[in-house]
Formats: sequence, structure tokens, C-alpha cells
Amino acid sequence: MNLHEGRGHGHGRGAGRGFRGGWQQADLPPADDAAAWFAGRLPEGWFVGDPGVTVDREEIFVVGELPPPEGEFNPAAAQGRISRFREETRDKRMQIADEAEARYGRKVAWGASIGETRVIFSHLAVPVMTRLRQDERRVLDTLVDAGVARSRSDALAWCVRLVGEHTDEWLRGLREAMAEVDKLRAEGPNLTKE
Repeated sequence: MNLHEGRGHGHGRGAGRGFRGGWQQADLPPADDAAAWFAGRLPEGWFVGDPGVTVDREEIFVVGELPPPEGEFNPAAAQGRISRFREETRDKRMQIADEAEARYGRKVAWGASIGETRVIFSHLAVPVMTRLRQDERRVLDTLVDAGVARSRSDALAWCVRLVGEHTDEWLRGLREAMAEVDKLRAEGPNLTKE
């Protein structure tokens, strides 16, 4: 069973310290070349240019820009074009996703866009356990009571998205710094005498 069209579940992770990204990523193969692999693996003509590829611990997210429909831009026509692409490429996308999952140890999610119209076909919603104090729970409950979110889980996801939108540059810098630490850790110390 494949998750790629909204079915299936994630898989567990092993434990271990001192590996790339800490214990959460101890048993994951590196996915530094995922964007290049997808660019080379996808059939010609699927997307305008290379797709955007985003990788995290559980998922590889592939979103490509489709050629626009003929004539003047119309959001309904763009939605229809994306729906047609989704149906026509489903079997091939699932095959490619299976290959990528075997290579990178992560599920693959797909999406497509035409201009500002973007449709995500499937993606993981991964549960995250957290402990919150009363003041923090009250924030979530206020968002639920006000109708901003349907549940505490939705409220927490909303808060994370909001922080991500407003701290994107800082988070990008932090990820780059972590990648440099991972690189230095992998190289190890040079203990040879000259």
C-alpha cells in the first residue's frame, strides 16, 4: 500500500546519538542529492524546469510547475489542468515514489502549480508529542474557542505555521549552520602527524 495518493503510514526511527541531525535521523540515509535525483528521474515534459524538492525526517515533498492551459489565465482552467496531470501521472508518480522511498527511506508527497494556483495531492500529517503547561494549553484553547482552529492539534499546527512564516530567514540560517556542523562531524578530526 502506498501513501503517495493519501494511503499508508509513516515508519519508526531508530535511536542513537552523535549521528547527523541527532538521534531523530540516526537511521536515515542522506538525502542531499534528492533534488538532483528527482530532476534526473522524472519524465521529460512533466514540469516547466526542475521541480521544487523539500526534504525532512519523514517526507520528501516534490512540487512542479506545469505549463499553463492555452489562452488567458483562468484559475478554474489551472485547477483542471492540475487535476488532469494528477490523474494521468498517478501510476508513474507512485512508481517513482517507491524508488525514492527505497533510496532515501522517506515517503514521497506530490503537488503541482500553475502560477499562483498550487495543489498538494497528498502529504503526511505526522503526530508530534509535546508537553504543554497550563498557560500554553490556554493559548491553544483560546484559538479553538474563537473558531480559529478545530482542535488543540490544529491550533498548534497554526502556531507553528505562523512562527515559520515570520522567522523564515532565521530558520534558514539555523538549518545552514546545522548542515555545516553535520559536515564537520562527518569529516571527523584529522589525527595524522605531518
